[in-house]
Amino acid sequence: MTESTDTVKSEEQLQEMIAETDTGARNPTGTVPKKILFFVPLAWTIFQLWYASPLPFIFNIFVLNDTEARAIHLAFAVFLSYTAYPTFKSSPRNYIPIQDWIVGLLGAFCAAYLFLFYEGLAERPGDPTQFDLIVAVIGMVLLLEATRRALGPPLMVVAGVFIIYTFFGSYMPSVIAHKGASLSKGMSHYWLGTEGVFGVALGVSTGMVFMFVLFGALLESAGAGNYFIRVAFAGLGHMKGGPAKAAVVSSGLTGLVSGSSIANVVTTGTFTIPLMKKVGFKPEKAGAVEVACSTTGQLMPPVMGAAAFLMVEYVGSTYIEVIKHAFLPAIISYIALVYIVHLEACKMDLKRMEKLVSSKTLSQKMLSAVLSFLFIVILGGVTYYGLGWIKTVAGDATIYIVCVLLSAAYLFLIYHACKVPELDTSTEIKELPPLGPTAQAGYYFLLPIVVLMWCLVVERLSPALSAFWATVLLIFIVITQRPLKGIFRKMKGNEFSFHNGFKDLINGMVSGARNMIGIGVATSAAGIVVGTVTLTGIGLVMTEFVEFISGGNLILILLFTAIISLILGMGLPTTANYIVVSTLMAPVIVDLGAQNGLIVPLIAVHLFVFYFGILADDTPPVGLAAFAAAGISGGDPIRTGIQGFTY
Repeated sequence: MTESTDTVKSEEQLQEMIAETDTGARNPTGTVPKKILFFVPLAWTIFQLWYASPLPFIFNIFVLNDTEARAIHLAFAVFLSYTAYPTFKSSPRNYIPIQDWIVGLLGAFCAAYLFLFYEGLAERPGDPTQFDLIVAVIGMVLLLEATRRALGPPLMVVAGVFIIYTFFGSYMPSVIAHKGASLSKGMSHYWLGTEGVFGVALGVSTGMVFMFVLFGALLESAGAGNYFIRVAFAGLGHMKGGPAKAAVVSSGLTGLVSGSSIANVVTTGTFTIPLMKKVGFKPEKAGAVEVACSTTGQLMPPVMGAAAFLMVEYVGSTYIEVIKHAFLPAIISYIALVYIVHLEACKMDLKRMEKLVSSKTLSQKMLSAVLSFLFIVILGGVTYYGLGWIKTVAGDATIYIVCVLLSAAYLFLIYHACKVPELDTSTEIKELPPLGPTAQAGYYFLLPIVVLMWCLVVERLSPALSAFWATVLLIFIVITQRPLKGIFRKMKGNEFSFHNGFKDLINGMVSGARNMIGIGVATSAAGIVVGTVTLTGIGLVMTEFVEFISGGNLILILLFTAIISLILGMGLPTTANYIVVSTLMAPVIVDLGAQNGLIVPLIAVHLFVFYFGILADDTPPVGLAAFAAAGISGGDPIRTGIQGFTY
């Protein structure tokens, strides 16, 4: 009785932690606030789908430029920061106080100011009116408070320090002193233009990150997360320390669709951590394995962490180039983690998990495995070469032929999935399922990923448009998979209705938007740091300062940069950490490398910063992924974080 009560209690605490870090900790009981916290994120998602699609240009309705779209994006994020997150931990969570409504609406107005008065502001660049300045000052203050609510004090403090430096530069030590900016100049730069808050970082959040986060949320809503976990366990669970190896692979597969290490821990950790403990892992080590795998999941293309999309803009390369450079380190990291887990399992002489007894002979099993492998190879070959050939032959008609082929492939794979039992959705795996039928039950989940990679690699569409077309297919799958399974299985009932499919779709859309609140305000607040660098010229001072400390030695500079990333990582989320460190340090490393006769590729420097920034979610005392894993394992969060960092 006590054990089940403890489990319920820990599950409640875990859900609370997920809410606090990813989607907002408030769960109001009143009908009106509940509906607002449902329909506002839904409206945000619909707006983002419209903005990413070609429809505005086809119908010439509600066509927005980048600045207007960024303003609307931030307005949604700020409003939801005040309504979805309480002011303090002691503040009420079952209702939204009146002051939060007022401040949330005021913050949304200030954020949307560039959209509402775009033409007027364009006519007077650098010459703001008194009302412009009042809106900018209030907007900056409310953005900092929204950042504190959604992400905690560290990023707010960092942004605040940079603002103080901008306005009080003449009072700073002589090494970093500058003449200081006036209120008019500072606010025009930070809020009324595209150099600060509404700069590149927020543009990436608006244009690319939202679509990929939504893509991941819809895949999860469709059941792909559960599918990837089951396949990993079916394939690896029977090995020594199998659940831990399955945790590595399932986190890598979940990393395909989730750019959040905390969401990754929570999705796969609820399965893997209890099973790791069951076969002999200590709570801290079980949590640490999951944390190490989940943080590395941010390296795994195609979704990656939000910082990868920022890299596209900052480095000036294509998203394909970033994927190419990130894929190999991600695979190497996962191979290393599997090996680390194997060594731990051997050291502790851990037992294996039981596998369901199969009636198949060895030759049948081998044939089944070979056919499964060949199926994936043929699917990949047909996708890449087959669609490429169609394009050369059919020209403009390709899109219609591809739609017909995708529909046929989807129907075939759903029919194929209905030949085996439906996947279990419980968070406990007592016996390992057979690999063949488990994999067969969800091959159709790979179709949206195939479309995404096709659009990115072959069609060379923009990341946002690629994610849009993949999401369109995914929306179709989410709505139709239940009714089609009902037809093929010859079963009726509410479970196989279109109604439930639409429900899954709407929940996925709301979940995707709520997952974006933190990223939206983080990229805006980090834009303050970028704005300060461009306004004050602190970047040049940093170059001289780092060169003086390192004596021009590239290895020492890299070590110094890694330490800065780790220190900032103690409080900043990955995205903000990456923006701050890459803005300050990346140009320094490239310049000093050139002075020493070394050609340092810019993308290598940015990936170096990105890797250490990823550890933000794993660095005690603030590592949120470690706290989430410890919430599931019952271990000590600091020790879990340190062990995960070591892995």
